[in-house]
Amino acid sequence: MSLVIVVTISYALLPHSGWLIVLLWLASGTLAFHRPTESALARHLLNLRYPTPSERARLEPVWREVTARAGVEGRAYELWIEESDDLNALAAAGHIVGVTRFSLENLTSSHLGAVLAHELAHHVGGHAWSSLLGEWYALPGRLAWVGVRRLARLVIALGRRLNSCLGVALLLAAAGVVVAFALAYWFVILALVMAPYPLAAVARRAELRADQHAAALGFGPMLAEVLQTMHAEASGAGGAMTTSFAARGRTGAFGTVVRAHDGRRGLLAKLLASHPDYHTRLHHLSAYLSPGR
Repeated sequence: MSLVIVVTISYALLPHSGWLIVLLWLASGTLAFHRPTESALARHLLNLRYPTPSERARLEPVWREVTARAGVEGRAYELWIEESDDLNALAAAGHIVGVTRFSLENLTSSHLGAVLAHELAHHVGGHAWSSLLGEWYALPGRLAWVGVRRLARLVIALGRRLNSCLGVALLLAAAGVVVAFALAYWFVILALVMAPYPLAAVARRAELRADQHAAALGFGPMLAEVLQTMHAEASGAGGAMTTSFAARGRTGAFGTVVRAHDGRRGLLAKLLASHPDYHTRLHHLSAYLSPGR
């Protein structure tokens, strides 16, 4: 849908060289792996900052242990801090790993390691950069959808303000345009309606894979403790360790964020959720919690 929109606008602006704009747009995704661009995105869009010397002294030894277990070069990634009182962490773009100040100050080293191992898994599995590219290339389609919705609201508002006959005529004309478009481009409508569900399913699968990757590195028990506490807090039972991977969820173009969900969601909300519920995550971790794993 985004490609159709970009091609249409490009050739409308430059009939003979619209292909150049299309190629530039397609190539723009490579900026996701450009370090200066990543830093600008982290600072200005994700509201992250570089760690202070004391924060770095706390964070880097844990990060070195995690990357050593994973067999990856820890210096290939940049550690950032979010100035937040929520307990959260994120993996963004190609090299960004961020934690909130609250996480750094309140998690034990073992639990902080479990959080960082989960985020590292998003990078190792390609979840962070693929999510970023998916969001970026979907942006024209999303903006077009927002524009259509706002135009529909404007037509409805005008129809209500005008006198009854003219208002009804305007609404019927707008409805006719919508029906004609839906019949002519039914595949576009179907894609807009159905696409979020498989994309959400892929995101949930990525979260389970990240959990399993962290558990395979030896962080399974710590990961399970945090998830169990999250479930206790969500159900109102509280817990000794007042933490969750994300007390506040965030969606956007630049990160894969571990997010808490309560068990009181409807079916559609569950199908559109980007993260599995606690029971599902704990179930998939159970194999890593048995003796000898």
